[in-house]
Amino acid sequence: MSAVARSSGEDVSPGCTHLTGQDHVTSLTAALRDVSSHVATLDRWGRLLADVLCGSPRGRLLAAGNGGSAAQAQHLTAELVGRYRADRPPFSAICLTAETSSLTAIANDYPADELFARQVEAHGRDGDVLVLLSTSGRSPNIVAAARRGRECGITTLALTGPAPNPLAAAVDDAVCIDSPWTATVQECHLVALHLVCAAFDAAVLAPSSRLSSRVPSETGLEAAP
Repeated sequence: MSAVARSSGEDVSPGCTHLTGQDHVTSLTAALRDVSSHVATLDRWGRLLADVLCGSPRGRLLAAGNGGSAAQAQHLTAELVGRYRADRPPFSAICLTAETSSLTAIANDYPADELFARQVEAHGRDGDVLVLLSTSGRSPNIVAAARRGRECGITTLALTGPAPNPLAAAVDDAVCIDSPWTATVQECHLVALHLVCAAFDAAVLAPSSRLSSRVPSETGLEAAP
């Protein structure tokens, strides 16, 4: 068992290389305790998204990830273009992993690290928000997208596995799940995305629906009060 697993409170079978049955549940239970420590940050992200997407001019969300994280990035954008729980207006959200013609063209003509970074430069505008997901926090194309986003004046947020990692260091703010298991990290990322969506909806559907002046947060990000 790795030191990371012991530090996160997991008690799984010694020497196992995958999780089955009770091991998986035990791993997830430990990691969800970690998620609970990030609820305030995820709420702030949801309010920030509401401020940007409801602002004047209206901004947009960009999202990206690889593999299972690509599916979760698409899940997030679908919740904003469609809806999470309550009915509300649609908002601009683009999943950079879903543009197959762009993906194959970029992969064919440019270095691999440009896969998402080039799309960020194309679609992102100053003040937009970029959400990046990586279970390792070390995917070169995701780290490159984060750096390009910051160069373009985009607020960059990341969901990763254990810190420290290059992606967490490259973005404006990150929530890092302390589990060595990819599946557990991905499951916690989905919970985190739903918490962001819940906070977003609460801000958008608040009685005072006009989201006004931004105030600095403790991390330096701006969010609606």
